[in-house]
Amino acid sequence: MREYPTNRLWCVAIAVALVPSAEADDVTIGERPAIEHHVDQADIDARRLRFDQIFSLGETLFTARFNSLDGEGRPASTGAGTSRQPGQPAFIRTSAPDSNACAGCHNLPHVGGAGDFVANVFVLAQTLDPVTFSVGPESSDERNTLGMNGSGAIELLAREMSAALIETRERAKSLAAKTGSPTRLLLTANGVRFGAVTVLPDGRVDPSEIVGVDWDLVVKPFHQKGAVVSLREFTNNAMNHHHGMQSVERFGAGTDPDQDGVTNELTVGDITATTLYQAALPIPVQRLPRQPERLAAVFEGRKVFNAVGCSSCHIPQMVLRSRIFTEPNPYNPVGNLRPADVAAPYALDLTRDGPRPQLEPWGRDGAIVRAFTDLKRHDLCDADYDFFCNERVPQGSLRGNAPATDFTIAAPPRPTSQFLTRKLWDAGSSDPYGHRGDLTTMTEAINYHGGEARASRDAFFDLEQEQRDAVIEFLKSLQVL
Repeated sequence: MREYPTNRLWCVAIAVALVPSAEADDVTIGERPAIEHHVDQADIDARRLRFDQIFSLGETLFTARFNSLDGEGRPASTGAGTSRQPGQPAFIRTSAPDSNACAGCHNLPHVGGAGDFVANVFVLAQTLDPVTFSVGPESSDERNTLGMNGSGAIELLAREMSAALIETRERAKSLAAKTGSPTRLLLTANGVRFGAVTVLPDGRVDPSEIVGVDWDLVVKPFHQKGAVVSLREFTNNAMNHHHGMQSVERFGAGTDPDQDGVTNELTVGDITATTLYQAALPIPVQRLPRQPERLAAVFEGRKVFNAVGCSSCHIPQMVLRSRIFTEPNPYNPVGNLRPADVAAPYALDLTRDGPRPQLEPWGRDGAIVRAFTDLKRHDLCDADYDFFCNERVPQGSLRGNAPATDFTIAAPPRPTSQFLTRKLWDAGSSDPYGHRGDLTTMTEAINYHGGEARASRDAFFDLEQEQRDAVIEFLKSLQVL
């Protein structure tokens, strides 16, 4: 009887499967959760896991397609964690849960990247009870999925900028208390101006001149509104919002707030591994074209990009004083692991640890971040161009995470017309464009830059077509490899 290769392969597979393993006593046959073995934070704290192991575990969690045995779904709670009336749809694109896996949306050009228009999310709809079936702007802010590549560098840059701004405020407090008079100081971090802060002798802050950042002066580099401090906060939020997976650190051990019959759905270690995976994802870089004509256009386009003023907000590079990413973030809000909760923060070198490409070292301890952003919020709308002013639901308050009593006036909502300066270091890999992902070309996105970017927008369209094409060719060279 003739033997077929497939039969031999099948038999080999059976033989391999029958080899005893360390987990032979913990094998489930049939239906089982996507994550059968969770990460113990104690193993991370005690450094019993190498970084490559943590990275692999984080990738597993990021790509896992959660099911009901994992605790997927939240029948009795909203995406904000509050209780809701049970019996709502298990999956719904607006109020969510709306995805089985992080990689379901973050997948372009590969896992960890951005998402197509079909992967858009409806920010703040998840807080509503009953759930909303509307995709209109009165219910939520529709946003396109952004890429996570280089996120560790972005978070670390935001931390250093936050530290600089807060140091200025504290210096003003000290001077005001010493002199008995209000003290006003300019706010600058990494060369980016955030207005000015005035502190009264009693320690209260007059925030009326603070611009482009929340009044707590913590630069929040995630969400297009600059609303989330860290990858960890982002992960805790997204796991509950999009998948109905509740983390122990946010919802408590042994509890079942969403009444799906599953407790301890994500351990502290799970969130740490997922966070460190995202932090160590390769950074975007410039990929030079082989064709001489396009190569020449890239070099010319870089010069023109600077000449028309695009680089005033899309700052080509910033320097980190320290290349060491530590987890957890010292600015994490309540409900997220904080440095005081661990014996020592986990540290990784963003110029060495994880897959390549990595940050370029700078000096003895620093690194260069070529992200083309200033991590500041700007208003791109005016009477002629208001394309980016379609949102109606504010995402939080300008007070940030600070107590209301810290300020001399009540904090308004974050302006719906302002967005963080888009990082361009992955522009050649992150189409479509715009906060909704409804612009298919870079030229369309540039066209709608009104408001604070109006002068640069007009200067771009005053160029000859050949120069405009060169700018686009330059932007297309910025890619996730």
